[in-house]
Amino acid sequence: MSTSTKGIWKVISASSLGTLIEWYDFYIFGSLATIISEKFFPSTNPTTAFLATLATFAAGFIVRPFGALFFGRLGDIVGRKHTFLLTLVIMGLSTFLIGCIPTYESFAFAPFLILILRLLQGLALGGEYGGAATYVAEHAPANKKGFYTSFIQTTATLGLLLSLIVIITLQKVMTKEDYYSWGWRLPFLLSIVLVIVSIIIRLKMQESPMFKELKSEGKTSSNPIKESFGKKQNLKLVLLALFGATMGQGVVWYTSQFYAQTFLLKTCGIESAQVNTWLGISLVIATPFFIFFGWLSDKIGRKSIMLTGLLLAVFCYRPVFNIFFQDADISNKIELSSNIKIEKKLNKDLPADSLIIKTTVATYTDGSSINLRETYSQETKKLDNIKLIESKKTLTLSSSYQIKFISLMFILVLFVTMVYGPIAAFLVELFPTKIRYTSMSLPYHIGNGVFGGLVPFIATLITLSPNSNYLSGLWYPIGVASVCFIIGLLYLNKKQDA
Repeated sequence: MSTSTKGIWKVISASSLGTLIEWYDFYIFGSLATIISEKFFPSTNPTTAFLATLATFAAGFIVRPFGALFFGRLGDIVGRKHTFLLTLVIMGLSTFLIGCIPTYESFAFAPFLILILRLLQGLALGGEYGGAATYVAEHAPANKKGFYTSFIQTTATLGLLLSLIVIITLQKVMTKEDYYSWGWRLPFLLSIVLVIVSIIIRLKMQESPMFKELKSEGKTSSNPIKESFGKKQNLKLVLLALFGATMGQGVVWYTSQFYAQTFLLKTCGIESAQVNTWLGISLVIATPFFIFFGWLSDKIGRKSIMLTGLLLAVFCYRPVFNIFFQDADISNKIELSSNIKIEKKLNKDLPADSLIIKTTVATYTDGSSINLRETYSQETKKLDNIKLIESKKTLTLSSSYQIKFISLMFILVLFVTMVYGPIAAFLVELFPTKIRYTSMSLPYHIGNGVFGGLVPFIATLITLSPNSNYLSGLWYPIGVASVCFIIGLLYLNKKQDA
């Protein structure tokens, strides 16, 4: 069937806006992971609370393949339009409700409700991406599928960028006390407005012409799951898509954007508004490259671009992250001045049981400054019974680091654009129309949801293990990307690539 480009930009706009909002909803959780860990999990052990938050964040990724199966089957039977309209509603309501849940202090079941809503988010996203990418691809001519589907590929990064813009704006217009008390809820609550706008737009969309033709001819699949995974030839394509493309693409996406953010905030201790602003700028600069590499893949093929992105990530991750750490390490800086303040909070019932809070504010010759708050417990009146229970470091780097850090963040995101820009067209072309939604959604969401989504949790966990250092967590994405590069190099052929 020949495909006309008439109305293609309306199709892309409607599909992309809804998908962007779903990514915003999904990633606002990760962007606020530090606050969520403090609000919805027990505060007795901050490290455990943060790991629990990352695990909850990862849970949304793990269930994405199940969403891909359920909604993919629905999309191949009922149609693309109605299916990803449903996923949008589920995502929007789940995100809105996260902003309504009371904190752990007043509601002990808060962690469980957060987990349930996060799982619903994951299921919804599992059905959204495959539908949007398939819908756009089925409106696009064969020689421009990479270019047109690349606009869908920008939505994940733009969703993250939108979440950062909302957070940064609130941090700047609100006092720290108000933002920490209730302002952090607003990004979640805003979701309901964005979703309503997108639903109105999507209701006006028409079904994919390829799917309408199949349906009118009675050729739609009655059991797309069985056809996708029960037939040996198609199952081989699903496995090749997973281990030769999406697995590596997933870890590069989440390492370059989410783990980089986590690393700068938690490992380096850099002030959140500074990290989010610099990351946001790098995302703005890099986003057009999704479209560039999608367009280029129409000219030279998908395989070479995706594999080059994987290889660059493998060799560059450790050097780039090491520069981040070394520039943020205060032991490498010369102190200019410091001020130390010590407070003691007594327990009225047990005078000998108290908290000692030591706050150190220091400036350095390079223009950076640090605020270090250390909390000690004193269980008896003896000084040797003082124990450090919490340490919070907030480093504000000098503006002289801005161009350097934004450039490094841009390089990381550039790797993402290379592996992610062409992949929608690659997946769409790999599978027949009648089972396309199901077949492409599963390897995409296993690669991104399981291998990619677990990057922040697994990498953070590795750095906390014995004999590890601040770069040890990177071995997970480097290892996965390396395996994917080798499989893709050996088994992706021209027929599957172009």
